[in-house]
Amino acid sequence: MHYQTILAELSRIVRDAAQAELMPRFTSQHFAQHAKNDGSVVTEADNAVQQHIASALRRQWPEVAFLGEEMPVAEQQRMLQSDAVWCLDPLDGTSNFASGIPLFGVSLALIEHHQPQLGLIYDPVRDECFTAIRGEGCWLNGAALSTVAIHDQMRPLKQMIAVVDLKRLRGPVLTALVAEHPFRSQRNFGSCALEWCWLAAGRIQLYVHGGQKLWDYAAGALILEEAGGVSSTLKGDAIFTAALEPRPVVAAFNSAAYQQWYEWISKHNV
Repeated sequence: MHYQTILAELSRIVRDAAQAELMPRFTSQHFAQHAKNDGSVVTEADNAVQQHIASALRRQWPEVAFLGEEMPVAEQQRMLQSDAVWCLDPLDGTSNFASGIPLFGVSLALIEHHQPQLGLIYDPVRDECFTAIRGEGCWLNGAALSTVAIHDQMRPLKQMIAVVDLKRLRGPVLTALVAEHPFRSQRNFGSCALEWCWLAAGRIQLYVHGGQKLWDYAAGALILEEAGGVSSTLKGDAIFTAALEPRPVVAAFNSAAYQQWYEWISKHNV
C-alpha cells in the first residue's frame, strides 16, 4: 500500500481514538490516574487510547508489530526486533492532560528496518494533524510544511524562541542556559510531540531536551527533518536509534539555526 494511503487511514484512526477516548475525559477531568515507577503520571486515558489504536492497527495491518509506551519493557524490546513496527505514544503530555492544560497529543510512527518511515502527531485540542513520509515531505492538515520558507535562514540566536527542558538537563550547559539565555525567550510546553511539531512549523526555532524515549521522538524527529529542520544528540549523533534508552536532543528549525545553536550548546556542554 502506498504511504500516502496509509497516512490517510492512520489519520482517521488516531483522530477517532483521540476524540473518543481523550477529549471527553479531558473536558470532564474525571479519570483514574497513578504514578509509574519513574514518577511520571499515567491515566486511564493513556491506556484507553493505546488499546483503541492498537486494535485498529492490528485489524488493518496484522503483519506489523506494535510497540506502545504503556507496554511492559520486555515486550517493547521484543517488538523492536521486528522488521516493521508501529511505535505509539498514546498520550504525550499526560501531566498537562491530567492538570487540565490543553497541550497534549498522540504520536505514532512506522519504523521499518530500524528507520522511521512514517510519522503522525495529532493535537486534538487544536485539531492539528502533522504527518511526514521519509523523503517525501511533511504536512499540517494536508498542507505542506517547510521551515526554510517560513523564516530567514540567518537570524541570530538572540532573535529566536527556544524550547528548553530544564528538568532533564545536567551540568554546565544547564547553568549556562539559565545564566546567559542566548535566545530571545524560552518556553517548555510539557509535550515532546507538540514541541517537535511546533519546531517543524516554525512557531519556535530552537530546542534542547535532556532525554527522550523512542516514542517521544520517533515521529517528531522525522516530521522536523522532512520540514527542513535539523536535530542530533548533544554529542552530534543521529537522534534515531531503535532502542529504548533515552536520547538527549538538540534541534533547530533549519540548518543555519542548528549550526549556531549546536555550537553554543557544545561550547557549554563540557
